[in-house]
Amino acid sequence: MRAPVSARLGADFTKLWTAAAVSNVGDGVTMAAGPLLVASVSDDPALVAGAVFAQQLPWLLFALISGAYVDRLDRRRMVVIVNVVRSVALAGLAATIATGTVSVAIIYAVLFLLGTGETLADTALGALLPALVTPAQLPNANARLYASFTIGNQFVAKPLGAWLFVISAAVPFGVDALTFATSAALIAGIRTGPVLGNPPRRTSLRNEVAAGVRWLWRHRLLRTLALTMGLSNIAFGAAFAVFVLYCRDRLGVSTVGYGILLTAFAVGGLVGTTVAARLTRAFGSVAVLRAGLLVEVVTHVSLAITTTPWTAAVVLVVFSIHAMVWGITVTSARQRVVPPHLRGRVGSVYALLDLGGAALGSILGGLVASAWEITTPFWVAAVAMATITVVAWRPLREAGAV
Repeated sequence: MRAPVSARLGADFTKLWTAAAVSNVGDGVTMAAGPLLVASVSDDPALVAGAVFAQQLPWLLFALISGAYVDRLDRRRMVVIVNVVRSVALAGLAATIATGTVSVAIIYAVLFLLGTGETLADTALGALLPALVTPAQLPNANARLYASFTIGNQFVAKPLGAWLFVISAAVPFGVDALTFATSAALIAGIRTGPVLGNPPRRTSLRNEVAAGVRWLWRHRLLRTLALTMGLSNIAFGAAFAVFVLYCRDRLGVSTVGYGILLTAFAVGGLVGTTVAARLTRAFGSVAVLRAGLLVEVVTHVSLAITTTPWTAAVVLVVFSIHAMVWGITVTSARQRVVPPHLRGRVGSVYALLDLGGAALGSILGGLVASAWEITTPFWVAAVAMATITVVAWRPLREAGAV
């Protein structure tokens, strides 16, 4: 009889995975309840939209700095402390809601604090994982983490958050506070010794950030993967910034149909977590990464052409499978190659390109769709991805060596 995956990966990984799964549910609950809370305090659309920006802004401001601190300090202890702070902040927010003293300023402050903590904790967890499993186990370990995010954050937490908010506006934030406290306790129970970045020579924070960026830039494969991801996210963000309007005007679907198409993303992502490691073993990283670029080109062309909702749904499922497989493959490769003392900084560069690319693409997509047609961003994204595929095709062959 085969041992369970969690047993093969070890008790420490099981604690990390459980902690991530619990906090993913909490994050999703807050993501669903947060806009509802702001809307209950203010009817201003700009203030409601600003709540999302308040939580994303720290990634643009602090991603690289957080990466440097992840490489300076004990990563396990950092996650524990950050999660405790986030738990206290959410408990405080719940208290202000329960007492009727909550305001937009308080909500923004808590969301900004949560986003700042995310830049530290998420980067630290990514750098901590390679110390808990062997290099050969990384694809399976990352697949389990990605799966827990998809199930907990996308499927379970969103409806749960809205339902809890209906019961009482304070409840979802209290639940999230509990999930962060639970996550902190689980991470504290990891027995692996202090996992320090421990750089050979401590310099200024600016120099340490620069050292991480330089190391990444000099590594041809990781540089190719980072730039490809960043540029691909610009293309993706541009195309999907107007997705709600595309569904209504191009596909002719209702609000319910729009929700079903969004669910297609989650379904594909879940499938991707189950097949990523097997696809990589069967065909190799080079073939998987190259095929993923082709899938992106076909996705944008197909969505630009089709007017059938079910065709779009199938395309979105396939795209989401690719996105998950690509993410797991690239993350595992990066964790194998990057020296332990640089994992935080290199990972933070990837996070900055990921979120920065998507944000820039969203702005460009809205402008392009306003100036031309609703499908124009998809055509632009298809051309951009075709160009990226041609440029990245040969450098990606180095992925076979990691």
